[in-house]
Amino acid sequence: MITRSFGFIFALLACPTALAFSSVQISEAVVIGGIQQYIEVRGPGEQSPILLFLHGGPGNSVTKRAASFTSELQKHFLVVLWDQRNSGKTRELNISLQADLGTFESDAAEMIQYLLTRFGQTKLFLFGHSWGGFLALQVAKQQSDRVTACLAVSPMIYQQESERLSLEWMLQRAKETNDSQALADLEQVKIPFENGDQLFWHRYWLARFSGNRPPDRSFVQRWATDWLDLLNEASRVNLLADSADWPVPLFLFVGGRDYQTHHSLARNFFTHVKAGKKELFWFPNSGHNLLFTDSRQVQQQIISILNDYKSQ
Repeated sequence: MITRSFGFIFALLACPTALAFSSVQISEAVVIGGIQQYIEVRGPGEQSPILLFLHGGPGNSVTKRAASFTSELQKHFLVVLWDQRNSGKTRELNISLQADLGTFESDAAEMIQYLLTRFGQTKLFLFGHSWGGFLALQVAKQQSDRVTACLAVSPMIYQQESERLSLEWMLQRAKETNDSQALADLEQVKIPFENGDQLFWHRYWLARFSGNRPPDRSFVQRWATDWLDLLNEASRVNLLADSADWPVPLFLFVGGRDYQTHHSLARNFFTHVKAGKKELFWFPNSGHNLLFTDSRQVQQQIISILNDYKSQ
């Protein structure tokens, strides 16, 4: 078991509009799960190891700003950016259809098989953030014979408990600061969330108490219309109860100030999970979005992981 701690924050990497070193530049829609799903592939060559990135949300494509956390990775991997079902360009290509957790897991499994066949490889690296980290963990268990390692950044571990812990923390902060408005708003929140308003007040005060910019209320309510049922379904999954005999090498990247996917649950999961190889990269001064705030360090560690595999 290895734990590494990083007590500093790097600036965001520049977002180059083109990466001259990349000899593989693919943008296409492929049939996955019976619909057209959009991917971009960037890397030095078709025989480079594949790194499939699963974005967060659900529903939050980051393809347009992915260079900020993949520019260095693209020098070593075939980085695959995938707009999941009902997200980004995949949403533009299809009529929006409701889907449950099993559908997203099936899509990911089918995408893995497509990529391995397309590039003539037998395994790939799974890399995900938040919801995508949770999905990567779920799929890595199911597709262990096709996954070299799972790299999860700020992953949902037991999100229903995470929401409860964060609500408890916010209520305590509100009481300590005599913030009557925060108390009134947060007392409306039920876990699991019953509607978009409850989700909004939770995320609004979480941002305020964490020193971040609060979300727009209309955006959260629109998001909840599409995604709240899926979030609640996934939030009921308790990975802490299923941590024995993890079938693939596991690497977790966790911020010590992450209260959205609560850092204590990720650390607890790491402590108890049984894997042939596991490592925790701990960022004590970072929050939920360390993939962006600490992008240089995250990429350096992933490249180091790859080099370790090459040296074996």
